[in-house]
Amino acid sequence: MTIFLILAPFATFAALMLVAPAPLSLFAGAAIAAATIGYDLYRGRSMKMLAAGAAMMFGALGAWIALIDGSWSGTEVRLAVDIGTLAIALVSILIRRPFTLQYAREAVDAETLQKPGFLRANYILTLAWSGAFLLMSIANLLTIYIPGLPFWVALAIGFAARNSALYFTKWYPQYQRAKYAVPTLTQAA
Repeated sequence: MTIFLILAPFATFAALMLVAPAPLSLFAGAAIAAATIGYDLYRGRSMKMLAAGAAMMFGALGAWIALIDGSWSGTEVRLAVDIGTLAIALVSILIRRPFTLQYAREAVDAETLQKPGFLRANYILTLAWSGAFLLMSIANLLTIYIPGLPFWVALAIGFAARNSALYFTKWYPQYQRAKYAVPTLTQAA
């Protein structure tokens, strides 16, 4: 459920960009991000940096395109979103609060929070997502600067990057738990 809430604003934006004008897609992404913030707060959880950043980014881009410069192509809008999301991830690292840490703290027990590799694992996960956002940005840049490049190429790169980050996000914590697991007497014998 958590990963669904994390990706819901971005999935909403991406799906609507295929069939609706950019401002509508951006405002819908902002609304879904705001709804996820509300859901988290209602459940007694913290407001997440990624959701708050996404709400502001989608809202600001939507307002810019709707009120100031409506000439942006769909690829330029997707590029701006990818770069904005990459910026959120990198800023979270720079301020020493990797965005995955907020989600991880709410999903693990107190003992796991104290393990030596917990914070480092969250830096690594945030860097993995940053790499995915960078690849998505590069894919959109390719479609801008290589006009003959089919749209599906950028779509495939973005899909592969996102799914790789998703897979890594599920695999890496399991790997870390196994790495730092204390062997039982039967395992040691």
